[in-house]
Amino acid sequence: MTTVISSPEQASPNAAFLNALGPALDTVAIHEKAAGMARYMKSTMPFKGVPSPAVRKTVRALAKEHPFSSVAELLATVSHLWDEASYREERYAAIMLTDSKLGRGEPTLLPFYAVVIRTGQWWDYVDSVVPRLCGLLQRDRTAMEEVLREWSTHPNFWFRRAAIISQLAAKSSTDTQLLSEVIAPNLADREFFIRKAIGWALRQHARTDPVWVRHYVAVHEEQLSPLSRREALKQL
Repeated sequence: MTTVISSPEQASPNAAFLNALGPALDTVAIHEKAAGMARYMKSTMPFKGVPSPAVRKTVRALAKEHPFSSVAELLATVSHLWDEASYREERYAAIMLTDSKLGRGEPTLLPFYAVVIRTGQWWDYVDSVVPRLCGLLQRDRTAMEEVLREWSTHPNFWFRRAAIISQLAAKSSTDTQLLSEVIAPNLADREFFIRKAIGWALRQHARTDPVWVRHYVAVHEEQLSPLSRREALKQL
């Protein structure tokens, strides 16, 4: 069974924001860097050559100039941006918009995050929506715990990665039982991005609770890959 969180009413995208975004990104693009950025990301979608901080600054300025009237309009806009993007920075902009005051912690954006993971299938996209998942978990643990448990056994390993690293920003609010549960089905997986995610999640929690992480690594010594174990112990 797949957990579904209902979407808001249908709305049209924010046309003023969409029309302004491309030209605004062009003005801050470093065009000679575009090809190198695409090579680094192994991206078939081209880059304009805009560094992430500049994309974020542009998105914030345009959202202030062309404000969103509702969550439904925000969802319609980010969905349009994602689906119709010609450049990777436009997809980054879509994800960044979800961290606006209107979108932060908004459960009806979860289907969009699932689209990003399913169709993006690369670490820059997946890791960018992880903080949003953490925010949703803090807001509604019951609903999101079910989602993350389902994702931890998903046939698409990018969903499993998202589940494993979903609590990176939780610090002392980390649910270690949930963390254990989403790691467990993936311990034997040889996929690099899964092994790295397990180590990253454990290493991050070690900043808050090193005793728990040491115990976890000791108990699962034989199951953890060398990469996961090495990453987990970096902070200890």
